Amino acid sequence: MNHDAYENSYIAGILNSVKSIAVVGASANEVRPSFFVMKYLLAKGFSVIPVNPGQAGKEILGQMTYARLADIPVAIDMVDIFRTSDAVPAIMDEVLALEPLPKVVWMQLTVRHDEAAVRAESAGIKVVMNRCPKIEYARLAGEIGWNGVNSGVLSSKKPIMRSGFQSFGVRQK
Repeated sequence: MNHDAYENSYIAGILNSVKSIAVVGASANEVRPSFFVMKYLLAKGFSVIPVNPGQAGKEILGQMTYARLADIPVAIDMVDIFRTSDAVPAIMDEVLALEPLPKVVWMQLTVRHDEAAVRAESAGIKVVMNRCPKIEYARLAGEIGWNGVNSGVLSSKKPIMRSGFQSFGVRQK
């Protein structure tokens, strides 16, 4: 897999198939990127599970926080890593010890570890590196175009007007 460039269909396929996301490195600090990514993903209907040993047993955005991936009592579809690249191998050890294995390991912006990616892919896990699911979801749904950013998505579809976020949904093409 070429981790320097992803096809839109690859990213959209992931975002359309996962339901539960463990955020490793989740923060209770509302100005941290992991906090607003969690908030956004929760608003989009994902089940988001924060993982942070310093916050274990407490809630972040109303979600119970766990110290380790192994402590989460439900199956996880995707692990979103909000840690530095040098922390990825140890996190991948935790991921590969899960039963069942998650479908996806996603590494946030600036986070990349090619050897860990090979290990995950060898186990049948899809990998995304140096990307943000919040940004990718908004880009593929055409939402960031509302803010004056060229998302590359054109649509005559009327947005769904409701409280909170509006969404066209993630497009495959």
